[in-house]
Amino acid sequence: MGSSVKLNNGQKMPLLGLGCWQAPGDEVAAAVEAALLAGYRHIDTAYNYLNEDGVGRGIKAAIASGKVKRSDIFVVTKLPMIGMQAGKVEKYLRKSIKALGLDYVDLYLVHAPLGFAERSESDPFPMDNGKVVLDCSTDLISVWKDMEKMVSLGLAKSIGVSNFTDKQVLKIVSNAKIPPAVHQVECHVYFQQLKMREVCKKYNIAITAYAPLASPGRKVLYEKRGVKIELPDLLNNPVVRLVAEKHKRTAAQVLLRFLVQQDIIVIPKSTNAGRIKQNGDIFSFKLDELDMEALRFLNQGEAGRSFTMLSFPGVERHPECPF
Repeated sequence: MGSSVKLNNGQKMPLLGLGCWQAPGDEVAAAVEAALLAGYRHIDTAYNYLNEDGVGRGIKAAIASGKVKRSDIFVVTKLPMIGMQAGKVEKYLRKSIKALGLDYVDLYLVHAPLGFAERSESDPFPMDNGKVVLDCSTDLISVWKDMEKMVSLGLAKSIGVSNFTDKQVLKIVSNAKIPPAVHQVECHVYFQQLKMREVCKKYNIAITAYAPLASPGRKVLYEKRGVKIELPDLLNNPVVRLVAEKHKRTAAQVLLRFLVQQDIIVIPKSTNAGRIKQNGDIFSFKLDELDMEALRFLNQGEAGRSFTMLSFPGVERHPECPF
């Protein structure tokens, strides 16, 4: 389904992937299987999502159908914040690979430039008195050197970062033997990441947009953690709706097409088989320059950012906090 981008190490990464955040085990297994059978070839998960075993079951079921091979699937997972120390990267990657039922992952990302205290491997978000317990000794360079080892061990084909600032990206690039292949960040029509995209373009780092539809489902999760949040309603934006009507497409398809048309990788999350299929149908139409210009005009810059990690109170005390 659709096309791919060529990473700086020559590997091809599909422009469309299925995001797996906030999808529990059995639900995510069914979603991953449905996505792969619908033509998706890229699955994005993380140790922090506590659902890698479910993702693995979905991959296994799709392969068992005979319609897809392991070599066709681009699997992404991420190093948790409790693993942000030299010497811990391999342990967490091996745990992820085992949970996924694979021999390797196609891309391993540093989930965020922060360290959390490792109290237990099963608790990626240790809390004390309502505040996240930080490990402030995070050394991004030594963690990256460990990430590079994962490539030589054959455990990850590509490595990258997520949620880094432009300065942190430059710090890694200037100290890396293997530069990051991908940077995964929040990116959508209200927050188009123009500055970050310039930096990444300069160093041939591909961009993956998480929350390309602004992740409307997370409101419930945040409220469970006692955090009140107002989320941007991209799907009902009048400009987006006009463009959608013009092309007889859904608002979600327009928002995704806007990004992939600029070679930005997208990982919309859904566990609804019909919506997964619909979100995947973004390569059968094209936005014209007028559409693109109208959508570019919706950019709010930094004011459009909606992920700040504020659902982890106290995170702003970390010296490498990117938000």
